[in-house]
Amino acid sequence: MDLQESLKAVSNKDTSWTGIKSVSPKKPFNKQSFVIRLTLIALALLTVFAFVTFDYKDINLVEAASLTAQTVKTMFFQPLFQHITFFEAIKQLTITLGLAFLTTLFGSIIALFLGLLAARNLSNPRLSIVIKAGVAFIRAVPTVLWVLIFAVAAGLGSVAAVIGMTFHSISYLVKAYSESFEELDKGVIEALKASGANWWQIVFQAVLPSSVSYLISWTFMRFEINFAVALAMGAAAGAGGIGFDMFMASSFYYDVREIGAITYLILAFAILLELLAAKIKKKLRVHG
Repeated sequence: MDLQESLKAVSNKDTSWTGIKSVSPKKPFNKQSFVIRLTLIALALLTVFAFVTFDYKDINLVEAASLTAQTVKTMFFQPLFQHITFFEAIKQLTITLGLAFLTTLFGSIIALFLGLLAARNLSNPRLSIVIKAGVAFIRAVPTVLWVLIFAVAAGLGSVAAVIGMTFHSISYLVKAYSESFEELDKGVIEALKASGANWWQIVFQAVLPSSVSYLISWTFMRFEINFAVALAMGAAAGAGGIGFDMFMASSFYYDVREIGAITYLILAFAILLELLAAKIKKKLRVHG
């Protein structure tokens, strides 16, 4: 009897000890997570405070929301070209496309050379730092501001838009290209150097063939960005194109039906552009 009681006591101690050990330890304090949560809470409170204290000037919010919904319905469910024809819209869209294509072409050519010089495994470390710092500064300034800066010298129009957009495209693509070049295996470069290959031979025989799919992907992505920027520049910088027609329809005519028609046209072209980019990438992967 005593033996059974002692065994039961031992088992109870083991169970209690297991229960103590099963208690999960507290997570350590994460300063980064705390700051993020605190920032989100502060932004949420500021948003609520802004909506509460905003001067609505006797606007009926329910009526305003109803009118907004009606405007959106008219815009997207009743699109119609009135001040320009469909073929004129296609022509203006082609102008916007040409603006995006030129800026991407010029930017990619210049960025390819600068990207090779900015890659740490292909260039002098100091030169690489200088180029990356320069393009980081250019990239920090919005494209619209660069266009306006060049408009002071060239005047508002397509010339200032092309220069400003190309300037920003170079900074974007230099970063993308250089990072793609830096992913190349160092052993390949060392092997080519040991065999007597010069810098240009290394670039054309190892660097570019192994990075061509990445270069195409980044270039197409920048082309899509330039197309969107060209739409805005059509109105902001007087570059013309479909962006100017949308500006006129929204600000001068206030024709929401025409805005909807232009929006659908731009959306259709953007989808076609994405399908073309996917097809080219697929072919590159098959051949690669």
